[in-house]
Amino acid sequence: MYVAVKGGEAAIRNAHKLLADRRRGDRSVPALRLDQIVEQLALGVDRVMAEGSLYDTELAALAITQARGDMIEAVFLVRAFRTTLPRFGYTCAADTAEMLVERRISATYKDLPGGQLLGPTFDYTHRLLEPELAAGIEPENAETRETSDEAMPRVTDILANEDLIESDGDVAQDKPVADISREPLEFPLQRDARLQALARGDEGFLLALAYSTQRGYARSHPFVGEIRIGEVDLELEVPELPFPVPLGRIRVTECQMVNQFKGSAKAPPQFTRGYGLVFGQSERKAMAMSLCDRALRATELGEDVVAAAQDEEFVISHSDNVQATGFVEHLKLPHYVDFQAELDLVRRMRAEAEARANDSEHWEAAE
Repeated sequence: MYVAVKGGEAAIRNAHKLLADRRRGDRSVPALRLDQIVEQLALGVDRVMAEGSLYDTELAALAITQARGDMIEAVFLVRAFRTTLPRFGYTCAADTAEMLVERRISATYKDLPGGQLLGPTFDYTHRLLEPELAAGIEPENAETRETSDEAMPRVTDILANEDLIESDGDVAQDKPVADISREPLEFPLQRDARLQALARGDEGFLLALAYSTQRGYARSHPFVGEIRIGEVDLELEVPELPFPVPLGRIRVTECQMVNQFKGSAKAPPQFTRGYGLVFGQSERKAMAMSLCDRALRATELGEDVVAAAQDEEFVISHSDNVQATGFVEHLKLPHYVDFQAELDLVRRMRAEAEARANDSEHWEAAE
């Protein structure tokens, strides 16, 4: 990260006042309330929470307001606030199989135990602007269906029953889980640390990499095994109590990608897995994350690393939009001394090049 520089204090104070004035906008227009942003710009709030690594809808809405809608700046604000919070411990691993599902789709099986739930989605809209939204017309109430007690087994479990997909991996319960918010990244990463980095990585960057894997830059042939959106319970184990304490629920999006695998010397032909889990309703991010996760497993699966999406250090080191913002935007801060040094160097090099050219012309004329 860059170190802030000191400039003209009066100018900086006035710039802050001007920013606040522009943020408020026309005083005849009612000011935005945080609850309006939470309820009506929910997907933007979810993205800020996911990339800011902090699940708090009101704080995310405040950050969006303060940043005038600049999502990366809002993520930056949330990350900065997050560093001030005390750490009380780690919750138990959330069991997404027990998710209270509001959307569940699969592109691999039409008829699933438990059924497919379209839920709130843009997938089947016509992408036409709706003038009635500007007119303030209230939408019709959506129909609901009765809650079913039918189990919703994972698609990957169905494939696993036929031994057609790799195992999900056995991790010891007492194995410490990585925490990239406290420990610096050291390559190569374990998969838990890598998934954490992807979960809070920039959606646009991961989306571009995921797209590249589908265009032949990682020889990936994926299917959406399943996408689930819903609420999961969080519990905290307290040493003084013999049972975990419920803390509440959070909404998450989970994506399990199923990829073709021709096999290797150690494994038969089978399907392999890519995984994505993100705060809120963030399908595109979860899908991009799962595609990148699968691509980054190339070495583990004995595949050649031939594309950017398969290069762990490249992907993880450049996926964090807060770090990327710091390095790019610091270029607009004063670099007067550095530039003057460069300017002096270029002038001297230019003079030396012209002197050599003059000497060469002189010798050619003499001959």
